[in-house]
Amino acid sequence: MRRLSLFVIILALLSTGSAAYAQESKDSPFKDIKGHWAEPTIKEMVARGILDGYPNGSFRPDEPVKVDQFIKMLILSYTTLHQNGERSWSPAFLQSLSPENQTILKQDYRYYTFKAATVGYWAKPYIDVASDLHFLNKSRYSDFQADMTRENVAEVLYYTLQETEFLEDSQFSQTLARAYGDLMSATDREQKFIAEALVKGIMQGYPNGYFGVGDKVTRAQSLVLLQRLTDKTKRIAVRAAEENELQLAVPTSGGGTRVVVFPDRRMRDAYDVLKQAGALRGSNQDLLDTRLRLFKDQKEKDAVLASSAGSVKAQEETALWLDPQYNTYGITINLHEGTLARNREAVETFANYLFGYQAATFRKWFDEVCTHVEAGTKVSSKQVLIGEDTVNIMIDTADKRVVFSIARKS
Repeated sequence: MRRLSLFVIILALLSTGSAAYAQESKDSPFKDIKGHWAEPTIKEMVARGILDGYPNGSFRPDEPVKVDQFIKMLILSYTTLHQNGERSWSPAFLQSLSPENQTILKQDYRYYTFKAATVGYWAKPYIDVASDLHFLNKSRYSDFQADMTRENVAEVLYYTLQETEFLEDSQFSQTLARAYGDLMSATDREQKFIAEALVKGIMQGYPNGYFGVGDKVTRAQSLVLLQRLTDKTKRIAVRAAEENELQLAVPTSGGGTRVVVFPDRRMRDAYDVLKQAGALRGSNQDLLDTRLRLFKDQKEKDAVLASSAGSVKAQEETALWLDPQYNTYGITINLHEGTLARNREAVETFANYLFGYQAATFRKWFDEVCTHVEAGTKVSSKQVLIGEDTVNIMIDTADKRVVFSIARKS
């Protein structure tokens, strides 16, 4: 009886230990990530099949990630993993791409499997699709098995953001990046990439005030960065180091914002004039970034908003815009029946601000050119001086489109 009782106790202890181990294994799929700062992200991304562990049950979170591994993870981060183990591009990702890139995926990668190559270099399928989508220039890499550095990652993030979102104001981002003590040890080109990754809230520096130029990126860090890239809710909130009256957060498509640094007070105030001009058209307008779009009616607005980025099939009938990088203002008008009448008040509000007492001269040119183009009369593009501004008038007779590009004369 004593032996039997002892056996039961031992069995109970073993069972309890096995249950505890099973629960621990369930909670932490790898033996070396429990308590790791990136443990939640590792679990989530591993569950999505973005990166696997090793056969011995380890993940090695602090091991450097290779270039080819990072590219594979980048591509898979934009996919949905289905219950049958198959993958497909996530709808949000497809919608974010330009018509050109959407066509590349539909035609050149119609039967893409998202799997490693079984013959030849395993990472070739991932590198090829990333290159064709312009996420990276594969000719710049002499060794895809090399360790990924922080500036390497920033470069891939930069080009991926350029294709899937938009780039922030370069002056604002580079001002933000200059706060890091080691930024100047990177090349000018690398500084541009680093600045964009920082201002997007995807990468961040170290507590010691350094970015970590030349440091290697670990497997755990890679997963965190890619999670921030593909899920905007995970990004780090970024604010300017100090208030600047020429900085302004403006709305962007998708409900986000970006900080714009205007070159002078004239353009900063012109942004407020855009809002005033838009209000004159009621709901048949939208102001995104630094461009005010004016629509014929709700039907045209819905068609434009539903069209892919860069599509020429559906366009607003008038746009009033600012280009802070080149300190240029503009009016683009697509002429069809009633365009001038519907948008005249908004255009004049903008022109009155830009030209002041010379606004009558601009209106004369505007009315004359637009009337001829609307009537189908052949008109040549021209350049005119109005006060302190040079106005380039560019005409597309076939599409009945006129662009007035306005800049201070040098």
